[in-house]
Amino acid sequence: MTADLRDLYQEVVVDHSRRPRNFGPLPDASHQAEGFNPLCGDRLNLYLKVVDGFIEDARFEGSGCAISMASASLMTEAMKGRRTTDAEALFSDFHAMLTGNPKTNPALGKLEVFAGVSEFPSRIKCATLAWHTLQAALHAEVQPVTTESIA
Repeated sequence: MTADLRDLYQEVVVDHSRRPRNFGPLPDASHQAEGFNPLCGDRLNLYLKVVDGFIEDARFEGSGCAISMASASLMTEAMKGRRTTDAEALFSDFHAMLTGNPKTNPALGKLEVFAGVSEFPSRIKCATLAWHTLQAALHAEVQPVTTESIA
């Protein structure tokens, strides 16, 4: 990771972890799911308002490490206005970027700041917890997501 990208990563992660966007309940949520990362203690409740196949709103509540909170914040920003099928594709590209199989995808936008997480395997679950919780919400899974059951 270049010094410039590392600086950007740190700046974005710190900003979104200290001042997460879309943080709080979503009373009219149509979908929701819970996520937990026992390694870091990250806990997340994700709420979505899906109308006609589009994610109209996305919010989250919880606590956790800076990477987990920043990832949830940036993810909820990225999901608003997307088709649920596009959200699934973005999840795949984000996960591939973190696990060493990057795909060129301009749709990742700001999310590319997390590319450096791939250098720290123990932090990948922190960065992907919100995303796996998103998958659970979209698929109406009842059981909480745990990083111990995801790859």
